Order: sequence, then structure tokens, then C-alpha cells
Amino acid sequence: MTTQVINEAQRRATADIFNSAVASWAISAAWELGALDELNQHGKLDAEEFAAANDLHPASTVGMLVALASVRAVERQGNLFVVGENFAEVFRTKSFFHWLSRGCSDLFTDMPDVLRNEKRVGDYYRRDAPAISFACRDINAMCFDPAFWTAMEGLDFTFTRVADMGCGSGERLRQIAQRYPGTRGLGLDIAANSLEVARADTEKAGLGDRIAFVTADVRSMEPRPDFADVDLLTCFMMGHDFWPRDNCVATLRRLRDLFPNVKRFLLGDATRTSDIAPTEVPVFTLGFELGHDMMGVYLPTMDEWDGVFPDGGWRCVRKHLITSLTASVVFELERLP
Repeated sequence: MTTQVINEAQRRATADIFNSAVASWAISAAWELGALDELNQHGKLDAEEFAAANDLHPASTVGMLVALASVRAVERQGNLFVVGENFAEVFRTKSFFHWLSRGCSDLFTDMPDVLRNEKRVGDYYRRDAPAISFACRDINAMCFDPAFWTAMEGLDFTFTRVADMGCGSGERLRQIAQRYPGTRGLGLDIAANSLEVARADTEKAGLGDRIAFVTADVRSMEPRPDFADVDLLTCFMMGHDFWPRDNCVATLRRLRDLFPNVKRFLLGDATRTSDIAPTEVPVFTLGFELGHDMMGVYLPTMDEWDGVFPDGGWRCVRKHLITSLTASVVFELERLP
């Protein structure tokens, strides 16, 4: 075996890998604790004052901010931290870090076991559904909402009842209800604990009489009388759960039967990339793809989605590409005769 001489650049690069991992957790914590918002609003933050005002451990608060400084999100001046050269992009993408380090922390921590075939039985992985819903609320607002509202504004019919599959926090339904007075919403999600948060936030918004939530697995849910009133169907960040292809075709056809009066189906999701060098992968994509590989969830490419709709009984009317999230899209679908 040839002995390799490790130079200083390699040592620094390796330290950056380690420090970036720590900083990823710190970014998530700083967002959840309000430090990122404070920095975004004022451009600076006194660590001791912030800790005292929010009943936080002072030394740990400083350590969290030092971790941000290690990736140049902030600069340290004693106990004062000011926004650094990378802050704007860190703040913009903060929900991706929260998705990874809070929502999927157990999944990635357990990677050695998750990769062993003998361990891949039953409920072999864990994720935090409320934390994922919290992160996806911001991811939707940043990435999918511009394309979603463009699609909504282009609808050529007046809808009265919308069902959102994989609704998570219910934020999309609340926004629709506020923008379109008189409409009613139905949220469907497999995570009962996420729906508890959704119901509470919906009541707080004064929309409890117009939006209902039901715990259901979209891939196997039973018919309900209120499904017949749905004329607009939406689904974001969970369409990949329909796959592989034969399952997706069956699910799409089943949705036609469950929602017989749907005039438009807005389906938004991130798809698998196929032409990006490993060293050029942007934020989120690597975690999203590896995470779903570990969960045994098939991620289709854009071309695979395009090819499945006719067999599933739907026609793609329009495709809204999302530039802020790699290989992501909102499909506008209508029922085939």
C-alpha cells in the first residue's frame, strides 16, 4: 500500500466537511430558535442578550453561532455576531437544513443499519413527521408556491371544494381558503401528529368551519361521500410515494375513481436528477435522493412522470418547471375521457 502524504489543503477540506456537518445542525436550530430571523431583520445578534431573552443556555448559544461562523454565515466579534458573506443563501435555504437535521435525523443517524438488508424489515426507519411538515411549509413557499399560484390563476373553471393530499401542516389549504372565499378544503395525510398541528393552526386562523382534516394513506384510502364534491385536487412533495411505475398507474387510476368530479389535478414534486456530477449537486438534492433510497422509495425522473400520465388516465395540460429546486415541477393534469 502506497503511503499518501496529506497536505494542508486536504486537512482543511476534511475539517470543512466535519464543520459543515455541525453547522447544518446549527442552522436548523438557529432557525427554530429565532436567531436566523433576528439576524435577517437586524443584521447582527448579541449572543448573551439573545440567550437571556429566550431562556437559552449562554455558552451553547455562542457555540451554535460559532458553528454558523465556521461556514461564513456570520462573522464573530466577541459575543456579537453579524451576517456574513453566506448568510443570505443560508437564510434562503434554511428549511432544507431543518428537513435534514430535524425531520430526517434518525434516518441518517441509522444509516449503517438502514443499509443492511437484514435490518430492512417492518418499520426499519424513523422520521419526525411534524418537523418535516414544518420544513416543507417553507420549502413549498420558496419553491413550489410561485408555480402553484401561476397554475391556480390560470384555471379555466371556478372550484368550490379542494382536497390536498399529503397536506402536512395544512398551510396550502389555509392559503387557498383565504384567497378564494367560499371554497372549502379537505386535508389528507398519513401522519396523525402532523394533522393535530394542522387542525390547531386552522382553528387559530378562523378557518375551522371551512377546512377539515382526515388521517389517510393516499395510496390505499377508502371512498368517502365528501370526495364526490371535490373539483380541484392538489398534491405536493409526495407524488414519488405513488411509485414504482405499476403502483403509480394504479394510484392515478384509483384517484380518478375516488374523486369522480375533479376538473384539475395539480401535482408538484422534486424528481430524480440524472445528469449532475456528484461534486456539482446543489443544496437538498443529495439528501432528498439518498434519504428516499434508504427508505426504499422510488424517485422517478421527469421523463418517467411524463410517460405515466396517459396510462394512469390523466393528460398533462401544462408543466411548470421550478428553477429554485433542482428537477422539480408542477404538473397540471386533467382527466382523460
